[in-house]
Amino acid sequence: MTERLAAGADAPDFTLPDEHGTPTSLRDLRGRKVIVYFYPAASTPGCTTEACDFRDNMNSLQGAGYTVLGISKDDLPALQRFKDEQALTFPLLSDPDLTVHRAYGAYGERNLYGKVTTGTIRSTIVVDEDGRVQLPLYNVKATGHVAALRKKLGLD
Repeated sequence: MTERLAAGADAPDFTLPDEHGTPTSLRDLRGRKVIVYFYPAASTPGCTTEACDFRDNMNSLQGAGYTVLGISKDDLPALQRFKDEQALTFPLLSDPDLTVHRAYGAYGERNLYGKVTTGTIRSTIVVDEDGRVQLPLYNVKATGHVAALRKKLGLD
């Protein structure tokens, strides 16, 4: 199993292409609070629920100083379709070789409907302005996740 990140640890830096192929680097976001969330697959029911929840809460998250990045193993065309179909207002990043997933502990064994499988672990990692893990959340539920996250961040 991939090692999970702990609060206070340095967040692993990464550079991944967004849905347009434009490189996005965590390093370039220093000085900002960043919510990095990992989801299994674009345009699936749970991932759509979660992405739309982030979209619907974007004004309050940005108002509190947070930048949101969604990461999956999907290719760029799939990310672009997902973003367009759901009118998402934040970057979707492609990690097809799962390097960033593994660095963040978001890939490994998971329990899916009572069956142990290997895949993306739905995870959200909040990174502070200094590039340190503020809040690591693993095995999150798609439904209600953003409300729970807002509460943990003291935004409600």
